[in-house]
Amino acid sequence: MAEVEQKLHRDLPPTTLWGYGGQFPGPTIEAEQGEPIYVRWQNHLPDEHLLPEDPTIHGDIIPYDEPGARVVPHLHGGNVEHESDGKPQAWFTRDFERTGPDFEKKDYYYANDQPPATLWYHDHSLGITRLNVYAGLAGFYLLRNDHERALDLPTGDNEVPLVLQDRSFNADGSLHYPTGVARTQGEGDGDDSRPDPSVVPQFYGDVSTVNGKAWPRLSVDPEQYRFRLLNGANSRYYDLKLLEYDEESGTTGDAGPPFVQIGNDGGLLSEPVETTDRLELGSSQRADVVVDFGEHAGETLLLHNDAPATYRGTSGIEADGAEPLPEIMLVDVAAAEGEREPAQLPDTLTRVPEISAESVDTERYLTLARQSDEYGRPRYALGTGDEKTGFELTDPVTEAPRLGDTEIWSLANFTGMSHPIHLHLVHFQVLGRQSAADYDPSEDEVDPDALDGPESYELGWNDVVSVDPGDVVHVIAHFGEYDGLFSDQTGDYMWHCHMIEHEDHDMMRPFRVRPADEESGSD
Repeated sequence: MAEVEQKLHRDLPPTTLWGYGGQFPGPTIEAEQGEPIYVRWQNHLPDEHLLPEDPTIHGDIIPYDEPGARVVPHLHGGNVEHESDGKPQAWFTRDFERTGPDFEKKDYYYANDQPPATLWYHDHSLGITRLNVYAGLAGFYLLRNDHERALDLPTGDNEVPLVLQDRSFNADGSLHYPTGVARTQGEGDGDDSRPDPSVVPQFYGDVSTVNGKAWPRLSVDPEQYRFRLLNGANSRYYDLKLLEYDEESGTTGDAGPPFVQIGNDGGLLSEPVETTDRLELGSSQRADVVVDFGEHAGETLLLHNDAPATYRGTSGIEADGAEPLPEIMLVDVAAAEGEREPAQLPDTLTRVPEISAESVDTERYLTLARQSDEYGRPRYALGTGDEKTGFELTDPVTEAPRLGDTEIWSLANFTGMSHPIHLHLVHFQVLGRQSAADYDPSEDEVDPDALDGPESYELGWNDVVSVDPGDVVHVIAHFGEYDGLFSDQTGDYMWHCHMIEHEDHDMMRPFRVRPADEESGSD
């Protein structure tokens, strides 16, 4: 990890960034299922942060006044030992001069004992994750195996990882990140005791960047391509569709080729699924899609986003229209060179064993809540049925499954916006969703047949799920090896909202996987 200068657009001066391997995004790591690797993440960053820190965020447990850039990489989607998970308090400064209280090792061990998937790595340092990721600390980690290669999916130049992010820039090319929270109507205009700089509730940039390029365009042949899409934005949702585009007038036309989804967070789906309209991606979610450009030779297409900044999914709450980012990337399709045989995807991709709801050991009712902190700033939190307004990060663990247990987590959203909720360590399956008003955890059983079923992009293995306002989403997870997939791990991990401003303040909680024979502790 080092500070670098990189030109993100021809009309912008070089931008100072933080990057893994001296680049933004970081280099794509390719690994093989069943072949473990060690990574030593080395911190060569300067002592002073590139962006303004807010020392009121966990200031009682973070040494903001001591020198050194605090970083800790997390392999997002990794089924890994807890010592290598990148815990928020396992941070380290340059050359490991100083380390956080949860730091245990310099060399992280990734067993790669899980299905092939589009994973990614990014910083996870407590209180400044939003700043470190925004500065550039993120990259792809692709896990492969022979079965996937035998499917004859697009490869080589026709396999393109794409990380979608939003940024804002100053005239000199430097990154712009807001440093204060605007007062809301009715708060008055007297003495403002809020910190400066201050954490902001969400961040929405006005420039689309893809793979580190601002306002990019991608050249493709009229062939089938595999796009590994990652929402790497701090807070923004994407609701994506390819549209025909007239560059001269700047107008969109008919629908372009559809996305055929073959995988998501945790790997391949059991079979390809064509997206009927748009593809939703909350922060940190991945979609592995195949797009056939054969019918659009010689055309320009627009990767279009119609998600409002303050995203509320299908809740019915009217969007405010503020800070939209509709134009994500242009796609230039080359002219056809003769006839071609249309490529076919296999009918079956892989086996995805269903986690049976009848095998559940524990059901948990978990709440998403909005609070205010001591400065009157919005603070989002995670709670339980007994504490619906939410806990602080440092409160005792309330979720402590045993190794080998299967659990249903029912996530109820009592805030005014959608939240992408991420569990470390495990991959889960989405059972479905319903109105939170229609579900009483003390009386109602979770009946998958009575729920609104998962969306097509939520099939298979997930490590992130979107919870819309007023909804409760039921997910089922097995903590340990399941039907020959994943591995047995115990220890302390995190679950949190992946809108990174929320994660920093304070929508993150620990969970503990206990040994199978341990009887004491939270249930």
